[in-house]
Amino acid sequence: MYDITFLQGILSVISGILVGFSLGLIGGGGSILAIPLLIYLVGYDHPHIVIGTTALAVGINAYLNLIPHAKKNNVNFRIGVLFSIIGVIGVMIGAQLGLITPGKKLLFLFAIVMIIIAVYMYRRKCSTNTNEKPIRKPNYYLLILYAFLVGFASGYFGIGGGFMIVPSLMYGAGLNILNAIGTSLVSVGTFGITTAIRYSFNGKINLIITVLYILGGIAGGWVGAHFAHKVSRTRLTKIFAVIIIIVAIYMIYENITAFF
Repeated sequence: MYDITFLQGILSVISGILVGFSLGLIGGGGSILAIPLLIYLVGYDHPHIVIGTTALAVGINAYLNLIPHAKKNNVNFRIGVLFSIIGVIGVMIGAQLGLITPGKKLLFLFAIVMIIIAVYMYRRKCSTNTNEKPIRKPNYYLLILYAFLVGFASGYFGIGGGFMIVPSLMYGAGLNILNAIGTSLVSVGTFGITTAIRYSFNGKINLIITVLYILGGIAGGWVGAHFAHKVSRTRLTKIFAVIIIIVAIYMIYENITAFF
């Protein structure tokens, strides 16, 4: 179960490159493909191990990407740590429920979430204004609620949750888009690592695939970032959202028997 073939190792690196490339190119959403790529491209059909493994890879990558944002003073660590502490409670509850949910049923529900994410990505406007003022003053009651809900979803499905964290920080903490993106990486990393730790207690992590995913993600992220300013982010985001929906529909088709 935990061993992989040489071909699967190569495909794991390629999957990491694809995830990193999409993240570097459009700035979000790429990690949502980490799970289906590992299952359907790499051929590693062990849903709970896949979730634990990708959660670890996403968490480490988030911490690595946090460094350049922090150097540019785009990270509000006070808000980021608060969001993470509250969110971890939700992560632990979500991860526990995820572990006891049958694999195919979990993938089916995950596919539904993918479609929701894709619709959000398709409809949102990609802001490039780095001088935006905060939307409003921090509402800590709202921020705490967002943190718990996002943490729960992150733990249950094993995703970074950046697409949910960024708007939560904007409307709950009053951060502008640039600071929200940088600050979100604190929570994305924390949620991913926390989910991975919980899954590791049940032996649901493949460290070899994690390393290969990270290596591929670093390379893909660099290439994606290189081209990010040469193409239309709005158009690419819409195309990427359509791809996510297609993959999600296929996952629903593959796992719908879990409910019948």
